[in-house]
Amino acid sequence: MGVSDPKEGVMVDDTNPVEVLDERECWELLELAPMGRIALAAGGEIDIFPLNFAVHDGALWFRTAPGTKLVELTVNPDVALEIDGWDAGEAFSVVVKGIAERLEHGAEIDEAERLPLTPWVPTLKYRWVRIRPRRVSGRRFRRAPEPERF
Repeated sequence: MGVSDPKEGVMVDDTNPVEVLDERECWELLELAPMGRIALAAGGEIDIFPLNFAVHDGALWFRTAPGTKLVELTVNPDVALEIDGWDAGEAFSVVVKGIAERLEHGAEIDEAERLPLTPWVPTLKYRWVRIRPRRVSGRRFRRAPEPERF
């Protein structure tokens, strides 16, 4: 028997191994994710960076150092962040599309500094960025052998 989401009308079973996740499920996975990948586009070039982040108050927060990421966010604040995971039975992917804002005001930075987020790499990352989501979507995939093709 499959799992269904009445809102989406998507069934996960032997004939349809893909389930569309609702927004609540996506946020639950984001809160558990140790890291993700952020995609930025500036000057016609797309870059992808791994980063760790925190979920707080309906947004994603991360720390960074001055450099490419920060410059690209200044040029074009539209971003996508993706997390994924898998085990022997299933896999998932969650994508957040939104606007990245570099935090400049003392109160915002103070709020960010209280988040449980430390750099994974031993470098100074004293710039804070908040991603305000416009769209959050996700899918879960049942893993199994490929069906017979012929």
